[in-house]
Amino acid sequence: MQPTVHPVDEVLPAPKLLAFGFQHVLVMYAGAVAVPLIIGRALKLPPEQVALLINADLFACGIATLIQSFGAGPYFGIRLPVMMGVTFAAVSPMVAMANNPDLGILGIFGSVIAAGIFTVLVAPFISRLLPFFPKVVTGTIILMIGISLMRVGVNWAAGAPAPHLPGYGDSTHLAVAAFVMAVILLITKYVKGFFGNIAVLIGIVAGCLVAVALGKMSFTKVTNASWFDIIVPFQFGIPKFDFIAIVTMCIVMIVVMIESAGMFLALGEMTGKPVKRDDMTRGLRTDGIGTFIGGIFNTFPYTSFSQNVGLVGVTGVRSRYVCVAGGLIMLTMGLLPKLGALVESVPLFVLGGAGIVMFGMVAATGVRILSDVDYKTNRNNMFVVAISIGFGMIPLVAPDFFKSLPKSLDPLLHSGILLSAISAVVLNLYFNGAKNEEASLEEVREAAMQAEAGH
Repeated sequence: MQPTVHPVDEVLPAPKLLAFGFQHVLVMYAGAVAVPLIIGRALKLPPEQVALLINADLFACGIATLIQSFGAGPYFGIRLPVMMGVTFAAVSPMVAMANNPDLGILGIFGSVIAAGIFTVLVAPFISRLLPFFPKVVTGTIILMIGISLMRVGVNWAAGAPAPHLPGYGDSTHLAVAAFVMAVILLITKYVKGFFGNIAVLIGIVAGCLVAVALGKMSFTKVTNASWFDIIVPFQFGIPKFDFIAIVTMCIVMIVVMIESAGMFLALGEMTGKPVKRDDMTRGLRTDGIGTFIGGIFNTFPYTSFSQNVGLVGVTGVRSRYVCVAGGLIMLTMGLLPKLGALVESVPLFVLGGAGIVMFGMVAATGVRILSDVDYKTNRNNMFVVAISIGFGMIPLVAPDFFKSLPKSLDPLLHSGILLSAISAVVLNLYFNGAKNEEASLEEVREAAMQAEAGH
């Protein structure tokens, strides 16, 4: 009798891997290219150099995703369905560096390389925090991840990343987003098997067809993009290593690691494969090695993309090889700008209809975990959840709440996920004390078994 292969380690047929992988790429693409666009504009780079940043980003995304999902030896890769992308937590400090004539883009790359090495070194220490993440903490963080992402999905559906931008809230955008969501929900309910699992991809394609018919989707960038481009290290020159910039980026990476820990725990719950300390260490190390690779290949710090966690929840496809395929697609897009331009032409409002569904699934996973928390005999757990969600909501509902505090604290104070995580851990320690590692891991395993039964 052959041993049963866990769904996470199942290698699906090539056509399915390609379709599922492309679905993951579509979900993350808008977020993946946003940071190089922002930094390129802050640096006032010419269009061809901004395009180079985007291609380098896609190329490094692919490499980092392959390391994370497939694994690289005993030290790197959590080996779960994870897509890697540039973190938004680093945008504010990188814009500040871009505006500093003594640093500029070479100072950014130097700080990114150093922060990547730092992350690799401290990952084992961060993973030791796992015992401080019982279900009341884990569920709260995952719920907050979903709530934070929902703002992104809603803005996408409105047609622009922020309310002050042109076209935001246009009735056509809202209608197409609603159409995409309706298609996804209809397929999810009435279609089973392979086509049921690519409901998000079908919904996005259907939304694109409607957008083309309405004249809201253009292929001009596809026509103008080149067919092939080579990404080489240090294309902008030799990086500068500035102490203050390095310390700033290292602080950002601590934030990134704590957020990544929440993503990994969420994926462990969704896939039925509990995350142990060694798994966590390998996953966080890969954030570091991905960031190091990013600095070398002319791009920025990398993290596990939470958008794609929601897609795993919607589709129920748990194979990590789907993200391996997605990584190969991203790598190819970095080398074939025309392919990248095709994906970039998908309007945000089309992605928004899918985003609301997927990000809501992340929040729902948090709610499911919290439903298993004991509130009857331990009412203090109510305070842990309530106050932590309140702290996490501050950057979402009152962006200027911390405006009088030092700008250096922005990566910490403007992350609802991190504020919620810190609050939940501290309040849980205050009310419930520290649980030993075995008890904490047992809770994760128990929740994972429940998730497995749900599938």
